[in-house]
Amino acid sequence: MAILAFPGVQLLDVAGPAEVFTAANAYGARYDVRIVSAADGPVTTSAAVLLDAGSGRQELPERVGTLLVPGRREWREAVADPALVAMTGDLAGRARRVASVCAGAFMLAEAGLLDGRRAATHWRLAPELALRYPEVTVEPDALFVRDGHVITSAGVTAGIDLALALVEEDHGPDVAREVARELVVFMARPGGQSQFSARLTLRESTHPIVRQVMDLIGADPGADHDLTALARGAGVSVRHLNRLFRSHVGTTVGRYTEAIRLEAAQALLESGTESVDTVAARAGFGSAEAMRRAFQNALGVSPTVYRARFRTTVPG
Repeated sequence: MAILAFPGVQLLDVAGPAEVFTAANAYGARYDVRIVSAADGPVTTSAAVLLDAGSGRQELPERVGTLLVPGRREWREAVADPALVAMTGDLAGRARRVASVCAGAFMLAEAGLLDGRRAATHWRLAPELALRYPEVTVEPDALFVRDGHVITSAGVTAGIDLALALVEEDHGPDVAREVARELVVFMARPGGQSQFSARLTLRESTHPIVRQVMDLIGADPGADHDLTALARGAGVSVRHLNRLFRSHVGTTVGRYTEAIRLEAAQALLESGTESVDTVAARAGFGSAEAMRRAFQNALGVSPTVYRARFRTTVPG
């Protein structure tokens, strides 16, 4: 089990999976976990913690069971290092399977290891990965994605989810479950990455008609924003208004309205104590069931679970 280390590497991308594999050894696994670096001496991580990489590339066996590539916040600097990219490709060629955590997907993509494959990365980085490497099919909401012998995971703590999945693959669900209990984490985390996005990513527009309607909806998400009335107020037909929204915002008026209402409901659930029914009414959903469907479709969790997860870090 070789985990790559390099300057600026995200500490938890390394430590999280390493702890999972090491903990699994207490339950019958036999992982030989090695932190590998191209440089001599300690590696300074993202948290300014010095990581003492115990192995160089030459000290590894000819065949490696798993290569795990972590990421760093400044991923452009990592992929601009030809020696690091070459080392990634070399070790990947010697590994039975290859995995990445967070921005480590950029390293795999730069080395050509994700060409024609599906991949995951941190939700905030997913658009950049898709833009820079169009030959990669990015799945922005997945916690981790397996495509052949290559497995990529989402941001930071999702590396723990990935490592648990690898333990289960190697040693069965019982061992993985014991490790999850030991580390007090989910064995299978509910929901996808979208629940962790602070707010929906909606394109802004400077078009006067579109801006007028967007401002009207945003000012009072709970109001009855009838499409016909919105179009009449803007002095255009319903069809033309939807055409403008698709062109300038990337969605229809109805979907934009629901997104704004979802954003309002998230804020109310995070900051208040009102019932789910009251939040649904204030946010403009009409019913708790309509809001539940919207949350499930967009975020992968119910309003109640969302509130429990994001309102406080103090156990109830």
